[in-house]
Amino acid sequence: MKTIQDILPLVEQPSRYLGSEINSIKKNHAEVRLRIALAFPDMYEIGTSHFGIQILYHILNSHKDIVAERVFAPGTDMEAYLRDAHLPMMSHESHTPVSQFDIIGFSLLYELNFTNVLTILDLAGIPFFASQRDSRFPLIIAGGPCTCNPEPVADFFDAIVVGEGETAAMQMARAWLSWKEDTNNDRESLLHLWAGIEGVYIPSFFKPDHNSRGLQTVSPKFPNYTKVNRAIVNDLDKSPFPDAPIIPYARPVHDRLRVEIARGCTRGCRFCQAGMIYRPVRERSPEALLSLSASALAATGYEDISLLSLSTGDYGSVALLMEQLMERCAPDHVAVSLPSLRAGTLTPELMSIIRQVRKTGFTIAPEAGSQRLRDVINKNINEKDIFDTVSDAFSLGWQVIKLYFMIGLPTETQGDVEAIADLVTRLGKIKGPKGRKGKINVSVGTFIPKSHTPFQWASQVSLAESKDKINWLRDQLRRPSIKFKWQKPEVSLLEGLWARGDRRLSRLLVTAYKKGCKFDGWSDKFQYSLWERAFSDEGTDIDFYTTRARDMAEPLPWDHIDIGVTKGFLKQEWENAVSGELTSDCRNGDCQTCGVCDFDQVKPIVFTGDSPKGSASCNGQLTTDNGQLTIFKKFRISYSKRGQAKYFGHLELANIFSRAIRRAGIPLKYSEGFHPMPKISFEDPLPIGLESLNESLYITVPDAVKPQIIIKDMNEQLPEGLVVTDCQLAPPRKKTEPSSYLVTIKEGVFDEKKSEQFMKSPEFILTKTNRKGKVKKTDLKKAVLKIEQSSPTKLEITLSSEPGKSVRPFEAVKEIFDLPDDTLRRADIVKLC
Repeated sequence: MKTIQDILPLVEQPSRYLGSEINSIKKNHAEVRLRIALAFPDMYEIGTSHFGIQILYHILNSHKDIVAERVFAPGTDMEAYLRDAHLPMMSHESHTPVSQFDIIGFSLLYELNFTNVLTILDLAGIPFFASQRDSRFPLIIAGGPCTCNPEPVADFFDAIVVGEGETAAMQMARAWLSWKEDTNNDRESLLHLWAGIEGVYIPSFFKPDHNSRGLQTVSPKFPNYTKVNRAIVNDLDKSPFPDAPIIPYARPVHDRLRVEIARGCTRGCRFCQAGMIYRPVRERSPEALLSLSASALAATGYEDISLLSLSTGDYGSVALLMEQLMERCAPDHVAVSLPSLRAGTLTPELMSIIRQVRKTGFTIAPEAGSQRLRDVINKNINEKDIFDTVSDAFSLGWQVIKLYFMIGLPTETQGDVEAIADLVTRLGKIKGPKGRKGKINVSVGTFIPKSHTPFQWASQVSLAESKDKINWLRDQLRRPSIKFKWQKPEVSLLEGLWARGDRRLSRLLVTAYKKGCKFDGWSDKFQYSLWERAFSDEGTDIDFYTTRARDMAEPLPWDHIDIGVTKGFLKQEWENAVSGELTSDCRNGDCQTCGVCDFDQVKPIVFTGDSPKGSASCNGQLTTDNGQLTIFKKFRISYSKRGQAKYFGHLELANIFSRAIRRAGIPLKYSEGFHPMPKISFEDPLPIGLESLNESLYITVPDAVKPQIIIKDMNEQLPEGLVVTDCQLAPPRKKTEPSSYLVTIKEGVFDEKKSEQFMKSPEFILTKTNRKGKVKKTDLKKAVLKIEQSSPTKLEITLSSEPGKSVRPFEAVKEIFDLPDDTLRRADIVKLC
């Protein structure tokens, strides 16, 4: 029977399935009482960048009786191999079948991930619908921003967390532990316990009905459980924070330390769901942020830190916090970025602080081209703010500015669309230093009305209208200095369907999944034609959910979900939008009576004033003045790469070693110039799938650093499979020697006749064609210096390293012995010298 280890050599980026990352947590399942699988219904590279799953992983694993392990949607190649081998969906850390966990918790961040939920359940052998599952199966729960309208997927889950899950998740876990001790521990009794926890929605406790117009209402089955109030974390400083987050392998979309500095936004953009469902504004204190940043950077070795919030530039002490962070991080070459900024908040002073290490990119979101439409959506910025910010950025040396706009906003006219093109064109004329124009990347998406916003009653523009507007903008912005990107209108339409859908859509999701829909948020995987067939099969009227404007008196599918903002406030904001009236930010003015705050437990928390002083560097150690470090020496570090480490690509390996060196506190010399880089270099990198007894890398360090310390400290920081074996002063580079490899195949045998045929041939041409279509021919008789077969399944091959004569062992063995690709991929190939 095949195992996951048999499959790993065959899939793309196998390291995404290893589960041995630095700071991952592994517990003995026999020594815990509750096993929770934290499932993210997207690829590993996306899921490992999600901050919420890191928080839950940290909180749940801090309890001695609980183990939490991660699950990600497998790539389509891995899925196919799992099905072919009849292997189940497994957890990341222990490769335990997901069906053996007690609870599976899904993070629902994006509507177009819903089909991937079904992929995970299907591979685990778990029925989709909660009504079809009994005590033989895990409890299936969900959380995340999509749960503020849980109805389209409600039938799949036993429980859904609405709001911020830190407190609710642990309360649910403790309730499960207590319930398990009870002799009468039927599922219904547990669901009643969960229903008593703030923010927990039990879909089976509400019955959906649809009137003659097709409008859904839900009727509570129990008089003491008629609505669900959003869970809110009142004080972030008192909330657990992952100060040693997992460092992902592969290429995560956010490959940096991410620190949440605040939650919530009261700018009041009327289209923005996050700005409504995460109220009020709660900031972490500067003291806590500096402490958390130092400890997390020390535990990870990241060279970049990103300050997260819905609007980072609005943080009360942002300039002082940045100044303190840069004072501590700049000597260690750690860059600080602010990913979510508004025009007007990125001041020249703030930019000057950021560029002390290097200029990180940033995005400005005017959203609309005309001032009239910006007032409609309550953006609260004017054209001068936009121009001043872009001009300041270019003048300080930034070369690329990203701008984000939406088409299809309520009350939009063709003049508003034309204003986008006009604004971008004029911004493109701004010049930076030496009269050089900067580049502008423009991204355009179709407005999608979302629940719990003032625009939840609005119509979404049709597919045809969305395409027309985007095509018009694309034609207008064909300029050398402007790069134009857009989200597919079909994707936006489908997102709009799920954003305001009801329970009838659960059948549609299953039908679409069975037709092959998955990874719908990925442009290369999205197949709208399959969705159209699913609409037809289920009789789904997509216009009913998307282009149809709602009557303010009609019931909405999410009316029983109370996120704190009152419907009266949303209605008033809709009226203000129509009349073009602005609503001010309550952070800087009067309370707007949105309904969220009780001003006792739930209230805004904003920090202003001085940040704490300190001399600790970002790696938690005192930083030596670089001016005194004038003598450096170069070491050659020898290391072995065995076992699962063979699945690390070269770029991964470089990151792994670079961050291990940082965590170990080994100081490195950096290059000069605007973007200093550490003095680390590798010898000829091995391809994925090859092991090695002796590889080399070179580092340049201060004279005081001892080789024994490097070996000891680095080995304490490297993941499984990588071991530093030696560290010596680097000798002069010499001519590359031939390399020998031991090849052991697990299927079939090496045909001695083919080996003899190769040895007798005067030449043996290997022909390769690269991605650009260029053909390269290599004579293996010159490239292969020796073949020595020690058994029918094992041989040693020595290959030349001379330019023009070198080949990979995989290529040579395949060509000589005419072996299938999969046989060689599964083979053990070890570089001996």
